[in-house]
Amino acid sequence: MAAASEKSPLLLLVEDETPMRKFLRSFLTGSGYRMVEASTGEQALRTAESTQPDLILLDLGLPDMDGQEVLRELRQWIKAPIIVLTIRDEDVQKIAALDHGADDYITKPFSSGELLARIRAALRRSATGQVGSEVQIFEVGNLVVDLATREVRVNGEEVHFTPIEFKLLTILLRHPNRVLTHEYLLKEVWGPARSENKQHLRVFMAGLRRKIEADPARPRHLMTEQGVGYRFVD
Repeated sequence: MAAASEKSPLLLLVEDETPMRKFLRSFLTGSGYRMVEASTGEQALRTAESTQPDLILLDLGLPDMDGQEVLRELRQWIKAPIIVLTIRDEDVQKIAALDHGADDYITKPFSSGELLARIRAALRRSATGQVGSEVQIFEVGNLVVDLATREVRVNGEEVHFTPIEFKLLTILLRHPNRVLTHEYLLKEVWGPARSENKQHLRVFMAGLRRKIEADPARPRHLMTEQGVGYRFVD
């Protein structure tokens, strides 16, 4: 296990369950991260202000405040990525958290490896300033997308995309490894009038998978977040 140093990212863990908090503290410090902790919403807000963490892990089930309210208050001033911790089958909570500014979510129970991967991805996006609008060419594996020429190549071969398909793919590429809700994608691509037509979105996502995935039935890049939205994995 890696040892934390003064240059290691500082994580704020907001978790009211003592056994879970102790486990995560031990695991994450052993993985090379520095840690500060909070067990209530009020404590989380104070600690975030005083320590300015590089990333926040926020459990939504807090004893004194609604976790969604804590998230909304944090997002008013903090730029650090926020990963929310939820229990299984809380799709409404997941969607609300993403709408309130969460960068990602992870569902309990989760594996240690998955948690580390989500933390690394969020810190990587934060360090590069997300994906800026100045980026004109995306290269992910065998996929190359040129925004200036609107050209898409898969395995070196040019693939035709309709304007809607290209717009949808571009939005996903600009937010790598981040969950985008159905509502967000529908509004960004088709506008508010089509924001409820999730089946329409599924049809276009299936089309994208057929064009860029080696095996559309087992996608590598265009991942479904059941009941919530989609994630482009780079």
